[in-house]
Amino acid sequence: QVQLRESGGGLVQAGGSLRLSCAASGLTFSNYGMGWFRQAPGKEREFVARISRSDFSTSYADSVKGRFTISRDNAKNTLYLQMRSLKPEDTAVYYCASESRFVSGRYDYWGQGTQVTISS
Repeated sequence: QVQLRESGGGLVQAGGSLRLSCAASGLTFSNYGMGWFRQAPGKEREFVARISRSDFSTSYADSVKGRFTISRDNAKNTLYLQMRSLKPEDTAVYYCASESRFVSGRYDYWGQGTQVTISS
């Protein structure tokens, strides 16, 4: 079955950096667009970034644009999120997800999430 496993979360001071990873198995990784989402306490889950399956084009939420970089290594079946200039408001559980091959913007498979906490 499809498994997405995030890692790399932790506690960092404001202004610091973290790199999240998402290891994928059970699917042909290169065939799927991939995304990162996050959910802060008491808030709905929100989109963070997306990378396409083919030309590796990317898109970002305005709140992270210029600070976060999404990338992928299809040879390693791994998705990344490089986060810089972190702010306390970036504190959340971060999830990776694979995009449906048939419905753009629909994400079918999700990881369990990794906690990111930014201290002020």
